[in-house]
Formats: sequence, C-alpha cells, structure tokens
Amino acid sequence: MAGPLLAGLWLIAINLAALAAFGVDKRRARDGRRRLRERDLLLLALIGGSGGAWLGRGLFRHKTRKAGFLLALALVTAGQIAILLWLITRP
Repeated sequence: MAGPLLAGLWLIAINLAALAAFGVDKRRARDGRRRLRERDLLLLALIGGSGGAWLGRGLFRHKTRKAGFLLALALVTAGQIAILLWLITRP
C-alpha cells in the first residue's frame, strides 16, 4: 500500500516542480536573467515530471521553438510511456 502511495505523491511533487521550473525559466528569460539549464528541465521530466514539463511548455509558451529540446522531451516521454505499458501488461 505504501509503495503506490509514495509513487503517486512523488509524481505529483515532481510534476509540480517541473511545471514551476518552466515558469521560473520563462520569467528569467523575459527579464534577461540567468536561465535554468535545458538539461535540468529535461532531468525533471526524466525523473517523472514529463506531464508537468509538457504543461509548462504549453502554458508558458516556453521552449516551443527549440526543435532539439522538443525531440529530447518527446523521447523522454515516449520512454516513460513504453515503461508504463510494459509494467501494466507484464504477467
């Protein structure tokens, strides 16, 4: 029981963190201040925050012109979906 609960809490927290990070980075970009590294934004997605990353990308209209970033985020998300499908369908 604790395992699924902790996993759910983790996913909520990391997705909120990814969403917030996209908002912070967008604000810093507008203000001409030092930015978050793309690898840090992608790391948040990789460790479970891909939903928050996609939401932040759309909500803040951030990183929408960077094809390399889009590809990396899409690959992370596709990998997570593949793992989830494997976990759901394994005997």
